[in-house]
Amino acid sequence: MSFETISVIGLGYIGLPTAAVFASRKKKVIGVDVNQKAVDTINRGEIHIVEPDLDMVVHAAVTEGYLKAVTIPEPADVFLIAVPTPFNDDHEPDLAYIESASKAIAPVLKKGDLVILESTSPVGATEQMAEWMAQARPDLTFPQTHGEESDIRVAHCPERVLPGHVLRELVQNDRVIGGMTTKCSAKAAALYKTFVEGECVITNARTAEMCKLTENSFRDVNIAFANELSIICDELNINVWELIRLANRHPRVNILQPGPGVGGHCIAVDPWFIVSKTPEQARLIRTAREVNDSKPEWVIEKIKLAVSEFLQANTGKTAKEVTIACFGLAFKPDIDDLRESPAMRIVGKLIGYELKKLLVVEPYIDRLPKELLHSCCLYEANMALEEADIIVFLVDHSVFKGLCLPSFTEKKVLDFKGIF
Repeated sequence: MSFETISVIGLGYIGLPTAAVFASRKKKVIGVDVNQKAVDTINRGEIHIVEPDLDMVVHAAVTEGYLKAVTIPEPADVFLIAVPTPFNDDHEPDLAYIESASKAIAPVLKKGDLVILESTSPVGATEQMAEWMAQARPDLTFPQTHGEESDIRVAHCPERVLPGHVLRELVQNDRVIGGMTTKCSAKAAALYKTFVEGECVITNARTAEMCKLTENSFRDVNIAFANELSIICDELNINVWELIRLANRHPRVNILQPGPGVGGHCIAVDPWFIVSKTPEQARLIRTAREVNDSKPEWVIEKIKLAVSEFLQANTGKTAKEVTIACFGLAFKPDIDDLRESPAMRIVGKLIGYELKKLLVVEPYIDRLPKELLHSCCLYEANMALEEADIIVFLVDHSVFKGLCLPSFTEKKVLDFKGIF
């Protein structure tokens, strides 16, 4: 099968690396994004996100003429949709970005084209995407009405990569490919074999959608067990880190490490997609999500308690004379991604707690996000250790593990990641 031109809709943390990898295989790639600044950055051979080695791959692809970015879709042989899939305030999936992308590419579709949804989606989203395209292009046929004889092939292939290792995992990981028909699956598999060294495993669209949700829900449930255990241990005056180390010596036990919550655009979001479709059946998945969503509030209460204890030990001081330093804003260690970050949520809540100063140490950003910009100060680690009265570790960045704390015994240290 020939794929002369590949279009990637959405040039974020997944779309841009995917576009770059295809381009590195000498495929003509057209990246599409509504963000003009991102488009201009890419067309200069630069990147607007942080991902190891991606800058070199993008620069080479643009320089050699295999990758360009635009704001309006152009004709191609394949369209990969990699746009956000958030949820609303009621945890109902918001497919507006997928709908917008579907309608944007519809005018340039032609017979024989392949459309793949890579965005993590609730079950049935691929079929819904196909329906939106069918409504916009009644002159073309789609799998939901014409099966194997359809003009347009449609499939779902969820990304399964780890931030910080995206380029390697895009190539090495297995891909789950769910076409709306057998021919859809075969064509999608042929496309991914352009660069995928792992196995391309064929299933149907609904199972492929559910597979990604299941993977992240499994992890969420296991993290929730660790987070709930940390709360129980705090109540019982037990060191949870020691407890987990001991329990994990059992050959069939592997408890994860607790933290201040769960973040990122996957684990913190995907379980709700299952709950939204099967609210009566997804009881454990819902409970795990609620446990992890509530952990930041528990952390905030522990910080407030530390402030009270500090004031009791320093008679005459008030909260307005206390400085807190929060170490880490990202949703996981050693990346710059703040999406759904529990650390962000915690720092945001502390803004409303009248303090002398709220310091933030985040080595992977050079500017605070706008919601924190006027209320916090971005500090270097050692300066924050020296100036703060209360030191709070929210993310276990590798650089934090080399910090020396013993000389700061007069300070209160709260370590919610078990770094020390």
